[in-house]
Amino acid sequence: MGARPRDVVVVGASAGGVEALRAMVAGLPTDFGASVLVVMHMPAGGTSALPAILNRVGPLPAVTARDGERLQRGRIYVARPDHHLLVVDGFIALSHGPTENGHRPAINATFRSAAIASGPAVIGVLLSGVLDDGVAGLLAITGRGGRTVVQDPNDALYPGMPEHALRTMTPDHVIPAADIGALLAKITKEPAYTSDEAAPEVLRWENEIASAGRRAAGAETVGDPSEFACPDCQGVLAEIEGGVRYRCRVGHAWTADALLAAQGSALERALWTALRTLEEKTALSTRMAEEARERGSHRIADRYERVARETNEAVAVLRRQVMERD
Repeated sequence: MGARPRDVVVVGASAGGVEALRAMVAGLPTDFGASVLVVMHMPAGGTSALPAILNRVGPLPAVTARDGERLQRGRIYVARPDHHLLVVDGFIALSHGPTENGHRPAINATFRSAAIASGPAVIGVLLSGVLDDGVAGLLAITGRGGRTVVQDPNDALYPGMPEHALRTMTPDHVIPAADIGALLAKITKEPAYTSDEAAPEVLRWENEIASAGRRAAGAETVGDPSEFACPDCQGVLAEIEGGVRYRCRVGHAWTADALLAAQGSALERALWTALRTLEEKTALSTRMAEEARERGSHRIADRYERVARETNEAVAVLRRQVMERD
């Protein structure tokens, strides 16, 4: 075994994450002995203002990550929109691999790649957010001997991600965001003892998918086909780790909670589409009834009016269902 510093910090955040990141970064020392990689869920289009925000509150320079850039200690690298932020042999790799939980960048992808590349030298930090992106990544870091830090749910604007982490695992530290910077400064001074043991096969397989190195063909070899369809591509999802997570053939990844949320969103979209279609049918039937009556075709007009009434009744029922969901 060889010793090395714990010099790679990966941080994941979502809703409420800007405030948590500001508090964390403000507490980092000027001589911080690790690279910091930050992933925050963001829309695919446009640019991120996060580097500029972090530059204003802390002593370390924050930059937008660039593909192929060598990691430097005392520097913060922020994920680009629509790209996974990965660690490969001490360098940054940006990837347009499949989304995970509907996100690119995804927290799990970054955490997983760091666990493979740096093993026990990694410190994973999970901050405010909803659902559970990042939890599987924290487990990967723990499994490779790294350290884990979770923001205290009572301190988070959106406690979903921290709460999911606490239900799934026992992090090394659970503290408010404002205290994380000082804690990280202490942990980076601990030695990390590395070994030549290879990362688990499933971990390496998922990392390769995120890096867009290959398609997810062969998902059935690490999981059984499920009864569920991928919300992104409608392909069959294979169960990974006994149904805790899912992957489709082209590589989209979902946790059970994220899949449930996506199915709920799809159902709501379907309900609104059905409501719009019924309202259009009511309007068209009414117009056709009026035109038929103007031509003197009263029997046909009566039929169209009956269709309009029946459809309008269905509209009223469906609208109540949609409003109750809201």
